[in-house]
This record gives sequence, structure tokens and C-alpha cells, in this order.
Amino acid sequence: MKKNIALIGNPNSGKTTLFNALTGGSQRVGNWPGVTVEKKEGRLRQAREVTITDLPGVYSLSPYTPEEEISRRFLAEGNADAVINVVDATNLERNLILTLQILEMGLPVTVALNMSDVVEKRGDTIDMKKLSERLGCPVVKVSALKREGMGELAATVLEQASSCPRPPKNLFRGELSKAISEISGLLDGHVEKKLLYWYSVKVMEHDPHVRKTVPSSVLERASETVRRLEEDLDDDGEAIVAAARYEFVDSVVKGIYYRSKKDGKSVSDRIDEAVTNRWLAIPIFAAVMFIVYYLSVTSVGGYMTDWVNGTVFEENVLPRTAEWLAGMGVEDWLVSLTVDGIITGVGAVLGFLPQLLVLFLLLALLEDSGYMARIAFVMDRILRRFGLSGKSFIPIIVGTGCAVPGIMASRTIEDERDRKITAMTTSFMPCSAKLPVIALISGALFGGSAWIAVSVYFIGVFSILVSGVILKKIRGALGKASPFVMELPDYHMPSVRNVLLSMADRTWHFVKKAGTIIVVASGLIWLLTSYDWGLNSVDAGSSMLASIGNALSPVFSPLGWGDWRAVVGTLSGLVAKENILSTFGILFGMEAVAEDGVEIWTYMAVIMTPLAGLSFLLFNMLCAPCFAAMGAMRRELGSWKETAFAVGYQCAFAYVVALAVYQFGLVVQGTPSLWFIPAVILVAVAGYLFLRSPRDKEEDEILTEAVL
Repeated sequence: MKKNIALIGNPNSGKTTLFNALTGGSQRVGNWPGVTVEKKEGRLRQAREVTITDLPGVYSLSPYTPEEEISRRFLAEGNADAVINVVDATNLERNLILTLQILEMGLPVTVALNMSDVVEKRGDTIDMKKLSERLGCPVVKVSALKREGMGELAATVLEQASSCPRPPKNLFRGELSKAISEISGLLDGHVEKKLLYWYSVKVMEHDPHVRKTVPSSVLERASETVRRLEEDLDDDGEAIVAAARYEFVDSVVKGIYYRSKKDGKSVSDRIDEAVTNRWLAIPIFAAVMFIVYYLSVTSVGGYMTDWVNGTVFEENVLPRTAEWLAGMGVEDWLVSLTVDGIITGVGAVLGFLPQLLVLFLLLALLEDSGYMARIAFVMDRILRRFGLSGKSFIPIIVGTGCAVPGIMASRTIEDERDRKITAMTTSFMPCSAKLPVIALISGALFGGSAWIAVSVYFIGVFSILVSGVILKKIRGALGKASPFVMELPDYHMPSVRNVLLSMADRTWHFVKKAGTIIVVASGLIWLLTSYDWGLNSVDAGSSMLASIGNALSPVFSPLGWGDWRAVVGTLSGLVAKENILSTFGILFGMEAVAEDGVEIWTYMAVIMTPLAGLSFLLFNMLCAPCFAAMGAMRRELGSWKETAFAVGYQCAFAYVVALAVYQFGLVVQGTPSLWFIPAVILVAVAGYLFLRSPRDKEEDEILTEAVL
């Protein structure tokens, strides 16, 4: 019989690792209906007819974020036959708060006590039997990382899913318990019987979503009970319930969690003394990212990319394919389209795949070891100084893989303005599509220096911080950031399986784009490069693409790269940033064919200097993202007007940064241009927007409407 098991837990409780262990490779990923929060489902390995639904990681079922709303709605609407609540055994008190909220719903719950092996390693013990009795639900000791306890967990939850529903255990005492019972009597007959207790608690918490279900007349009578209790206890109803939950958790943990008498700090604590230190944290993070990009771009990844580009594509795939097609009697134009267009364009992108593989591997190791959680904690200190929520760094981390899920991850931020500003600026980070462009500029103009990639990464972070202040002041909302709560899991050896799954997932996303969007774009670029507006076959310099680039080149000449090839490369990057590589590959490839034996990427030095190349790189890293990211931004911002404002701001910000870098660089080189004065003025305007006092809200709304 088909069953649906919900998997829910706090962030960093090991929920994703447990989900992978329970489902293996039978997972499908999509979005929850109506929202862009990722939805994952998979088949239970021990019973293929059973579906595991991985709910978003949350700390509470009070719907302040889309994740909490999704989790709560899924459970309340009866979509789950049973629930696996993943609890971090090393942080029992914090995690059990969510457990209580699930138990209040009267659902068949099985607590998966994860990281139990870490507790034992510390010398601590947990009385599983007493914990189960006090919670009123089964508790299974597991280690998702080591895949221990999976069989027992599956058997227990399947038994729970087949059992008859039972009323929720009364978790509260005293006056609160009496008030909830009184409210239940008033709600009886107006809400589902199985959710009667849960709705009563929600009424006590002043939950706004209850108004959609409970008749107003009944709700008013119930609210009188709430007000009476608030007057008696001199506190808010939500605070009364929260305090009661913490009191209950304390009583549950007391006498069942026996801590070791060992003196001294754990290994994780000793490491954290350095990596989260106020003064050492950022330098250590910079050093870590330098090593990551050095290995990805310059060292291991760089050597592998040179071999793929040179030996595989230029020496074998391209000439042999052309020879084979010619031998088959294929028309010359079709040979050129296939070889000079599609294969060259796609090959220019896939040639950098080894660097991405190394990057994805290293990032997965950092994430799975627990280090990235520390960086989010450290960056919270910095983000607060710029009036942003510490949660804004989560999308930044996700955005290094792909801007689309990074923008989607902004939905974890409660404050609406923080959420929108994060969605607007997350794409400043160098995602996987941008890394090949970074590697190209670094290799062709800077001798493969890893400092270029590291600099672009931190310039992306800096741009988010500066833009956060500017956008908040424009919208009159600069203030104290909301608190950021994140659990810091113990450091552990990364799981080989988890690391490989993460690397494979990110790589497949990149390859899929190369096999779809890049193929079509490469064919179009070849067409525009091979023919003029009269559809006559011409060389690239007289083509349709060249005329488009030459028409727009005056706009980008002050940035140092007015060559039409650089301009059309930038335009093609709006579809997908990888298109910059495919465009250059096609254009330079045609010139390299004319001069047999010439490495195609050497032409980069022909169309731009190193300083211009840095300007080109920064503009393309910071300007409007790809179409897919724009679509995600539209969903998060809620309107095309907001999206147009965001894209316009990104392009303007990128232009000012690139102009300043190039023009100030010319001054340092001793060859200033007339564009230096406009560059100084634009930088001064940006500085004024950053430093000025926030505008009045009403005045700002008028300004925003005018801008839009």
C-alpha cells in the first residue's frame, strides 16, 4: 500500500544526509506548487511503494518564512501518513522544540536521533527508552553519515504509518493546559477533530493563519480565554506557549542526557577558536578560498582543462569530425555549422569542465565537513554592519553553484525588504557558469593566476554588501538586522557518497545547459558570424554579428574593450554566461583556422589588454545574470517592474565598477584618458548613495516610482 512519509528537522541536523541514505538514487527534484522553494521526493529503499518527502529545514512551524509555511501546510493538510523528525543528538534541547510542535498536530512521529555516534564519541549517553516515554513516540538512534540504524528507522516509521491515529499528548501543565482545553471545547465541531488540539494551541499563539479556518464568532470567544490567561500571567500568549515548550523540553532532557565528566574542549571547539575568531576568521576564509581557486583554476583543474582544450578538442575532435563529414560528402556550410559552430562553441564551454569538477568537489568537501556553516556565522557579523540579515549569506553560498537556487534561497529571510535585496544582489557571486570566463581571462591575460578568481569572489561579496546599503537607503529601510540563528554542527569527515552526489548534481546542471542552450546559441552565433544582412557568405568582420557589435562598441569603449567581439560576447552572456566562451570559441576559432596551429585563446590578448580584460571580467560578473536567473528573480520580487529595476541597477553598478577599474588603472599606468573625470563623478555619486542618510519612506516611494 502506498504511503507518504514526511522528513522534517532543523537546518544542519543531517536531514539531507538521512534523506539520501533512506532513498538512495531514487530522488526527483522540483518546486513546491506556487513557490520556488525546492521540493525533493524519493522512494524508501526498504519499501519502494513508500515515498519520502523532504520538507524544508525549519526551526519552527510558525509560518514566518515560505519554508515554515510549506512544512506546516503539508503536515496540517494530511499529506503525510507518518513523520520522521530528524533530531541532532548533540543539540537535543534546541531540536526538540520543533519535535513538540509536530507532536501537537497528533501525527504519528518517529524521532530519528541523528549523530548519536558523535554523542558516544564524546563519552555522553542518552537514555533512549526514557526519551521515548517522555515524548510519547518512538525514538531510533541513527547515524546518517555512517548509514547506521537505517533498517530499524524504516521499520519503525512504516509501523507508525500503518497504525491508527492517536490524540496528541497534552504537553502543557497548569493554567495553560486548562486554557487550551477550554479553547478546544469552543473549537470542537469547527475544525478537524485530529487537529483540534493543534488549532487550540495556535489560537493561544495568536496565529494569523487560524482566522482563515475558524469562524470569527468562535475565534472571538476563544480569544477572550487567551486574553484572560495573558492578564493572569502578565505575558503575551505566544510567549507563554514558547516558555511552556522550553520548560517541557528541559523536563524531558533532565535525567536522560548524561554528560561525560571529561575535562577539556572538543576538537570542534578547538578548531572553532581559530576559524570563528574575530580577527582570524576572514583571513582564514580568504586563504581557504585561495586554495580552492588555485587548485580549480591554476593547478589541477588548469592542467586538465589545457589537456581537454588542446589534445581532445583542437587536435582530435574538431579536425577528425571535419574530415569525417567531408568524407561523407556533407555540404561545406553544414560542415562549418557543425564543426566551427556547434562543436567549437560547446567545446569551448565543456573544455573548462575539469576546473568546475575540481571546484564542485572542493566546495562539497567544505560544506559536508561543517566549515561553510562557520563561514555563514562569521559573515553574519559583517552583514549586520551593513544592515542585512545574516541569513543573506546562505543564498551567497548557494549562488556559488548556480544563481537560480541562490536567488530562490533568499526566501528563508523573514524581512521582506532584506529578502528582495538579497534576491537582487545574489547573482553578483561568481557561479559555475562564470568560472570558465574567470579561467579564460586569468589564463589568457594573467598567466593563470589564482588571485584573479579569488579577487572576483570577494568583489562579489563586497558588491552585495555595498548594494545592500545603497538599495536599503533608496527604499528608506536601513535599520538593525534581524537576529540570525544557525546551528554549528561538529566537524566530521565528509561522506564520500554525499560529496560525489553534490558534485554530480552541480556538474549535470552545467552539462545539461551546454547540451541545450549552448548548442542552440552556438548555431545562432555561427549563422550571424558567417553571413551579412543580405545572407551572403562573408568573413566574420563583415557579418551581421560584427555590425551589431560595432554599433554598440562606443558604449563599452570607456571600459577598455570596444572591440566588437568583446561586445557581442557580453550580449550573448545574457542568455547564459557560458555563451561568452562559446562566442569567443567560434570567433577566435575561425581566425585560428586561417592561421593554422595558433592557440585560439591567444586572440584574447589581441582584442584587450590585461587591464581591459579585468574590466571586461568584472562587468560580466556583476551585470544582469542569465535569463534563467532573471526568471527566478521575477518570481521572488513579485513583478516585472521590480525585476527591471533590479536588472537596471545591476548593469549600472557593473558599468561603474568596470569604468572605475579601467580608468583608475590607466592613471596608475600613467596614461589617463578623458573618461577619468566621468569615472570620478560616477564613483562619487555611488559613494554619496552609500554614505547618505536614509530617505523618508514616502519620499523614497515617489523616487522609486520615478526611477521605474
